[in-house]
Amino acid sequence: MVDQEQNVIAHLEELRKRLIITVISFILFFIVGFIYVEDIYQWLVKDFDEKLMVLGPSDILWIYFMLATVVSVAATIPVFAFQLWLFVKPALLPREIKVTLSYIPALFLLFVGGLAFGYLIIFPMVLDFLLGLSNGMFVTNFTADKYFQFLLNMTLPFGILFELPVVTMFLTSIGIVNPYVLQKLRKYAYFVLVVIAICITPPDFVSDFLVTIPLLLLYEISISLSKFVYKRKQKRDAFLQEELPEEEGLD
Repeated sequence: MVDQEQNVIAHLEELRKRLIITVISFILFFIVGFIYVEDIYQWLVKDFDEKLMVLGPSDILWIYFMLATVVSVAATIPVFAFQLWLFVKPALLPREIKVTLSYIPALFLLFVGGLAFGYLIIFPMVLDFLLGLSNGMFVTNFTADKYFQFLLNMTLPFGILFELPVVTMFLTSIGIVNPYVLQKLRKYAYFVLVVIAICITPPDFVSDFLVTIPLLLLYEISISLSKFVYKRKQKRDAFLQEELPEEEGLD
């Protein structure tokens, strides 16, 4: 009992250490993002013809915090993934250590890729469609608050959901999930993804459709990648099982 309590305390201390490093990294990246908010802002609105408005001084500060937070989240992802890897490393086999370490850069790249997909493809398509509905009936003045909220709704979910394939590969490589389970859960996963698409898009069918299709494709890609990793894992395990009796026979 004493040894178990000591192990639990040691694990909690290690977890606390990893969380502190992650939080410190987030704060540092937030400060850097806050310093360069003006440059980020100018880049985000460079293709937007209209001047954004604010309705009060607090809106300016909120925009600074929002943009700095997005930068900080993106930059902290690899740090968080590496700290998580260090935390679970003692419980992993040598081959699992190498495999899981290779997923850390992929997490960051897929997150950035998801943001780019949402910003360059989904966001302009949905924005143009909604502006087209006005058909000259309205004066389209945008507040910076509403504009960036809409931009985040069109980009941030993709940054998170684009990590689904690599997370699935990781969980498959350590034996937590397999492609057959994912196939059985397909209809439930589709329902959840459709609900997510409806929640993050404006209330119109076209926007829902444009966001739903990529999410469903991501799930299918995740299943395919899970199959690939699962088959390789089975072959490797079978090879190791064949090698083990031979080594025992030599002994």
